[in-house]
Amino acid sequence: MLVGLPGTGKTTTGRRLAARLDVTFADSDVLVEQRTGRRVVDIFAADGESAFRALEAEVIRDALTGGFEGILALGGGAVTVEANRVALKASGVPVVLLRSSIRTLSRRVGTGASRPLLAGDPRGRLVELARERDPLYREVATLVVDTDRRSSARVCAELVDLLGVHVSGKSVSG
Repeated sequence: MLVGLPGTGKTTTGRRLAARLDVTFADSDVLVEQRTGRRVVDIFAADGESAFRALEAEVIRDALTGGFEGILALGGGAVTVEANRVALKASGVPVVLLRSSIRTLSRRVGTGASRPLLAGDPRGRLVELARERDPLYREVATLVVDTDRRSSARVCAELVDLLGVHVSGKSVSG
């Protein structure tokens, strides 16, 4: 599982890591969209954040209890729901916190147009979200990896090393 603020590289790194390990990749936002037939931004606009978080909690729970074997990138706010934090900690699955500076995150998310919680003032919202969520990310994280000024390939290689992943009986390295 990958957690972190918007722009830390959860989806990009997750896809690369899944390809490297020859496992499935999923993004909790995409799973919500597939389940509902609606875009996340539309769910936020029509039903509000709490309705979205309930849907997100369902897909996370299903992934954790349904035998999903692969890399799952969680939405940045998934950790704000206590049931998600409890489930993540109880699962025994490695949870990797990807971190970057606000400066880097601001550059990566740009205007934040496709990210409902960043609308209006992406940099200011990132600062607020970091302050609110950092303790929650740290609560569930088994590993913390810095993605600032690092390519997804480099982050992926570090994750493979840190997780001690083996493919076909051989250790995979950077």
